[in-house]
Amino acid sequence: EKISAICINNTTYGMTGGQLGPTTMVGQVTTTSPTGRNLEYYGYPIKVAEHIALCDGTAFSARVSLDTVANIRKAKQAIKKAFEVQLKGLGFGFVEILSSCPTNWKMTPEQAHDRVRNEMMQVFKPGIYKDITEKSGK
Repeated sequence: EKISAICINNTTYGMTGGQLGPTTMVGQVTTTSPTGRNLEYYGYPIKVAEHIALCDGTAFSARVSLDTVANIRKAKQAIKKAFEVQLKGLGFGFVEILSSCPTNWKMTPEQAHDRVRNEMMQVFKPGIYKDITEKSGK
């Protein structure tokens, strides 16, 4: 599809109370996993940007973070690129954004940004996972 999608990954269903979601990290406590994400029961978290990159028709897939000003600038560039491939009719554009959730994580904003940087970015590595414009020179 020649559309773009932006996925906010804060490792929980934050808008509905902080339940376990597909990107909840192993051991992470949520309202529906009070003892933490258990591998035997829930499996591993889904790495969305990598999975989307493997799909036919994907023109651009990236993961970015909002933990620093420099990374916010990279996020802006990735979102722009996703919309550019869509507007050029090259295929599906996708950006996964690693974001904090201080309320559900019960942290200060500073602690939450540290968690994104020191924990989330270790599991969900930022980067460009597919960009057909780099291969074709467009």
